[in-house]
Amino acid sequence: MDRPRLDTERLDLRPFLPEDAPEVQRMAGDPEVARFTLAIPHPYEDGEAERWIGTHQEDFELGRRIVFAVERRRDRVLLGAVSLSLAPDHDRAQLGYWIGREHWGRGYATEAARAVLAFGFRTLGLNRIQAQVLARNPASRRVLENLGMTREGVLREFVRKWGRYEDVEVHALLRSAFEAGD
Repeated sequence: MDRPRLDTERLDLRPFLPEDAPEVQRMAGDPEVARFTLAIPHPYEDGEAERWIGTHQEDFELGRRIVFAVERRRDRVLLGAVSLSLAPDHDRAQLGYWIGREHWGRGYATEAARAVLAFGFRTLGLNRIQAQVLARNPASRRVLENLGMTREGVLREFVRKWGRYEDVEVHALLRSAFEAGD
């Protein structure tokens, strides 16, 4: 089964390829990228990018997760990743994303996530897409606000990141709100 591809004005969202691994390791291994994410480990060990990319096809086939490489169309530069972790029994998904530090502040995360939200609601028929963000990450919060997601609450000291308990904000968008804003 082929994984989907999505296009935006500036971006191609495509499956990750094995040859993307060195760039994934370089960008995800940046401590500034890792410190603002819930799931990227640091240090980012050799072989981790290959292992992660190697999980994508099975996760897709089992309906667990769809991961897209975010690539700039004009020069084919890999910028980061955007994903939906699916809960099909509940018609919902968890949005996740990261962008390499040298590409921050250019709207790539918002543009990629907007395309994935549309795919989730229109193609997958989801009713709810939520995202969790570290409370101390205002840039990611702005991405979610730009997507029209509603902040639903704070999970206090919900995760431990680098030995420190972190508050996590939950944001969500319902299909009805997505369609009303479409």
